[in-house]
Parts: sequence; C-alpha cells; structure tokens
Amino acid sequence: MSSTEQTPRPARLAAAAGVALVEALGLLAGGVYMLVRTLADGGDLTGGVTGGATLVALGLIPLAAARGLWRMRSWSRGPAVITQVLALPVAWQMLQSEGVIPYGIVLAVLAVTGLVLLVNPATTEALGIRRPGQDAS
Repeated sequence: MSSTEQTPRPARLAAAAGVALVEALGLLAGGVYMLVRTLADGGDLTGGVTGGATLVALGLIPLAAARGLWRMRSWSRGPAVITQVLALPVAWQMLQSEGVIPYGIVLAVLAVTGLVLLVNPATTEALGIRRPGQDAS
C-alpha cells in the first residue's frame, strides 16, 4: 500500500471522533461562559478565572483526541477513553443535582456511547491497536 493510500475510516471511528468533539466543545463553551460571566459579574475573580481556564484546558484533551481519531492516529484512543471514563462520575453527580439533570443524562449517554465505540474491534483495528493475544503480523 503506498503512502497516499489510507485504510477507509470505519463509521464507528468517525462516530467516536464526533463524541469526543461534542465533549470538547461542551467543555470549551463552559469554560468561556464561566470566564465571561466571572468578568461581567465581578464575582469571585480567582475562582471564576481558575475554573474557566481549567475547563478550557480540559476541553483541549478531547479536542486533540477527536482530531487524532478522525485522522486514525493510534495515540488518540487513550485520551479519548480517559475522557469518557472521567465523564461518568461527572454525569453521575449532575444526575444528583436539580437543575442540571438533563445535562447529566446527555453526558452519561455520550460517555457510554464513546466507550462502546472506542473499544469496538473495528475501531481498534483501524487505529492499528492489537488486542491481547493477537499476532503482530
């Protein structure tokens, strides 16, 4: 296979990239919102800026993972899986808090969907990740 030819991207891998992108955009939007609101309201400047900057920084992880998954880079599966695993307890906490339950449901569905897509054999094969016991042929 020449360097210009590439294995076709499985739909599951494209969907996993989409899930990671949606999560990244949510974190980035939440961080920007927190920063703008803190600066506009003049509330706890230190806490608001720290929280907003943290959300923006955290949003860059699934954003990089989404790009890597889309480009079929094997390194991207790790950050994507970690993002899904970390999203589950956040979703659980959101489901326990009035006012954010719908967001918790969306986050839980995204995290479980993302995990299922990322561990799918078609996804791991497209990323060139060998399963335990699989020959390195």
